[in-house]
Amino acid sequence: MALIPVDEARARILKGVKPLGVEAVPLEKALGRVLAKPLRAVRHQPPFDASAMDGYAVIAADAAAAPATLAMIGLSAAGHAFRGKLSRGQCVRIFTGAPMPKGADAVVIQENTEAEGKSIRILQPARPDQNVRHAGLDFRKGDALLPAGLTLGARDIGLAAAANAPELPVRRRPVVALIATGDELVLPGGKPRADQIVSSNSHALAAMAEHLGATVMNFGIVPDNLRATERAIAKAAKADILVTTGGASVGDHDYVQEALKNSGVAIDFWKIAMRPGKPFMYGRRKGQHVLGLPGNPVSSLVCARLFLKPLIDALLGLPAGDDLVEARLGAPMKENDGRQDYVRALLVETADGCRTVTPFAKQDSSMQRTFREAQALIVRPPHAPAASQTDVVKILRLDF
Repeated sequence: MALIPVDEARARILKGVKPLGVEAVPLEKALGRVLAKPLRAVRHQPPFDASAMDGYAVIAADAAAAPATLAMIGLSAAGHAFRGKLSRGQCVRIFTGAPMPKGADAVVIQENTEAEGKSIRILQPARPDQNVRHAGLDFRKGDALLPAGLTLGARDIGLAAAANAPELPVRRRPVVALIATGDELVLPGGKPRADQIVSSNSHALAAMAEHLGATVMNFGIVPDNLRATERAIAKAAKADILVTTGGASVGDHDYVQEALKNSGVAIDFWKIAMRPGKPFMYGRRKGQHVLGLPGNPVSSLVCARLFLKPLIDALLGLPAGDDLVEARLGAPMKENDGRQDYVRALLVETADGCRTVTPFAKQDSSMQRTFREAQALIVRPPHAPAASQTDVVKILRLDF
């Protein structure tokens, strides 16, 4: 099977993908979820004319010239409105957020008054609408408040609460099943033999998938055995996305591809013209997407960033976008071969927006420490010519 370009691989994965269904969740569970339908206001906020300050509600014409003395006839506090109506020559003691009494059209702040029993002396002239928040100042009934496709943050939830929405319609979280394969692997905390290593892929991928908004089913490590691999794949049948790591080649101990085919997975493509991540595999089983990631940790995570992320985004109804930005090289780079290269690099951004990106000298796909220290991947197209220091290149920020 010939190597296919990265862009073609992504397009084939996303072809025909539609957002998942909608479920209602209470506000306290909505943080980080993706809003499925626009939220519109069903009421004005504030719902009434309210005072913006502590002071006295007046008829502005009564205090247009100061000083002026008015008769205080009552009190309006938040949650306890004055029920009467203001007439000329009268005022009402009022507190911030309290409803404006009928007839009043201004608030004189407390500091600009003197109280003498029930008589209030106004020391500064008043004008209409002074210190008044009119009904609908924040939003009005029917206003669009939150758009569909929004990943909900704390401010969004606060606005929804102010709009009296006790729950929100959100996209169902995609379920991602993870299977790591390999007799050479042991779980963190285990005791590896001299010929074994500690598994990290499934933990990193689980964290990444959850960060992207998915729910994770982690089936741990599966030995290099065809039947064991098939059993694990069967357990993951209800997941929206099945992700395997390792074992996708055709060596004597690689059973993933055979097990997937035996389990009803139609393999779309295998092997991509990229570095790291060449042995990436993709297929479908009915409505399930199957991503076969390489076993090398960096290769696995780079492939997940390039292919798993946009797939999860599409299932959540998030808009697709070009994540690439430009930066200047901090060191020269050699010409590239026929594979698209993703080079780990340090990124420095100045206050004026200038970016300088410097590749690490060593790029082995097993080096997780270097990957963790990198802030970006330099994207080198196939057959890119040698690049000099300060040349402009495309980069992908590492944000997970």
